[in-house]
Amino acid sequence: MNLDIQLRNEIQKAVQTLFNQSVEQLQLQPTNAEFEGSHTLVCFPLAKISKKGPEQTATAIGEYLVANSGIVSKFNVVKGFLNLVIADSVWVSVFKDIYADKNFGTLAPNGQEIMVEYSSPNTNKPLHLGHLRNNFLGYSVAEIYKAIGYNVHKVQIINDRGIHICKSMAAWQLFGNGETPQSSGMKGDHLVGKYYVIFDKNYKAQMAELIAAGTSEADAEKQAPIMKLAVDMLQKWEAKDEATVQLWKTMNGWVYDGFSSTYKRMGVDFEKLYYESNTYLLGKEEVLRGLESGVFFKKEDGSVWVDLSGDGLDQKVLLRSDGTSVYMTQDIGTAILRFRDFPKIEGQVYTVGNEQEYHFKVLFLILKKLGYTWAEKCYHLSYGMVDLPTGKMKSREGTVVDADDLMQEMADEAEKQTRELGKIEESTEAEIKELSEMIGLGALKFFLLKVDPKKRMLFDPNESIQLQGHTGPFIQYTHARIRAIIRKAEAMNIKPSVESIGNVHTLEPAEREVVFLFNNYVAKLKEAAREYSPAVIANFAFDLAKGYNQFYQSIPIFSETDVAKLNFRIALSKVVADVLKKSMLLLGIHVPERM
Repeated sequence: MNLDIQLRNEIQKAVQTLFNQSVEQLQLQPTNAEFEGSHTLVCFPLAKISKKGPEQTATAIGEYLVANSGIVSKFNVVKGFLNLVIADSVWVSVFKDIYADKNFGTLAPNGQEIMVEYSSPNTNKPLHLGHLRNNFLGYSVAEIYKAIGYNVHKVQIINDRGIHICKSMAAWQLFGNGETPQSSGMKGDHLVGKYYVIFDKNYKAQMAELIAAGTSEADAEKQAPIMKLAVDMLQKWEAKDEATVQLWKTMNGWVYDGFSSTYKRMGVDFEKLYYESNTYLLGKEEVLRGLESGVFFKKEDGSVWVDLSGDGLDQKVLLRSDGTSVYMTQDIGTAILRFRDFPKIEGQVYTVGNEQEYHFKVLFLILKKLGYTWAEKCYHLSYGMVDLPTGKMKSREGTVVDADDLMQEMADEAEKQTRELGKIEESTEAEIKELSEMIGLGALKFFLLKVDPKKRMLFDPNESIQLQGHTGPFIQYTHARIRAIIRKAEAMNIKPSVESIGNVHTLEPAEREVVFLFNNYVAKLKEAAREYSPAVIANFAFDLAKGYNQFYQSIPIFSETDVAKLNFRIALSKVVADVLKKSMLLLGIHVPERM
């Protein structure tokens, strides 16, 4: 039974009967918490049809629904807002349908496909806090689309070429003395990142010397010897110089090994990997084709550009004067290749920080100008940066909060708090470690995902791991509490059941609130997909956990003498646990059976 659709149908009947006019669009929204009811009909637009004031219109519709619908038990009117109280018999029926649906919260396959790109790191440094938000966000959006019936393809583009890669290579060649992950004991991505920082320090020092000797800053940027070496390496790489390519393969190999272990701990996965070193060639071909057809133009220095001034943007370089590619070149090739590989996809979702908004406007416009109609199916999932109490992160200066370090710190803090609570005496060391990892990573993921993706955010590790408040551990603890209740019920031979509860059963307010939240779950799923926002699911899970805790504190479960009510409340608890687990998994978060 879809309550919302049925309610809309009954309201439309009321309008037709009372005012002799049909209405298609209704403004139906959740009732404000300070008023009684669950659904509110905005009656101002209907006043034109009723030829009455908004309050009179609301009252007339409310009286009709109570008398005729069988859904609404009572109502109240606040100005032009009609607040509707749904009959308990309806809520019981809604819950019975949910309880009987073994696939509740997962929609049937709809035959549509979508691609979600996330992570997409550079191979010159390890993943950091910003990458964590990116990965968790992209992974969650993909899981949400799976839940509403899409066939989802998770991909990433690995930025494995370009001047930034050559900077790490140049620094290693100059200062590495043959250092490897094995000889240093460092993860490969950390080792390569170390040389990216070394490059920047030496580059700044060399620039300072040149400027002190009378060279302009602009010329010093180009003439610094270490930068010259990096630029030379880039040109040699594109010319397929054997020694340069071999060094590139070796150092990238170190990074891939490091990334692999980080992704495993994050709990994210990919169906297909794309590499910039492959896709930039297709991008160059497309740029040259666009040049021939007049879509692009060449400047006197030989560089190739696109003029988007007629579209309210500006000119953008696509090939440098020396023939080397830029990011845009690679992204053109990647987009084309993906639609060739997956021709049925409805679109591509690019999970990339909001500092790249202009880049993606330009990319989608260029693809459209090249004649690819599917360019309109591309979407930039733009998200805000993650700030720290100490300020903005900078990779080249080595001030980044490393993803591996942060995940370990969160697990360590979770273990510390778990031991302090003293509820794990019967657990093995392995079980304690597993639980700590689950809580620590759950806290981190939830904190980064509970905020609307578009918003910039401040990450507070201490706040994120608290058992009380708007946190992942609060939801995990609620799930563990419910599982303990269900185990106790099983030991007492109490069976969860809704069969013995009649439709005339009067629900307690806290029971009604939980069923109301269940009723909204599928709508929340669709909203999260439509808005590309896991925050919708995170906040739903928090509201459900909070609602259950209010139910648990206000209503006795095991002291209930009415067997039908007792069975119903165990059934209600079971569904809460199942939905919490399912919704948290959409965020990539596991919930414990015991805590």
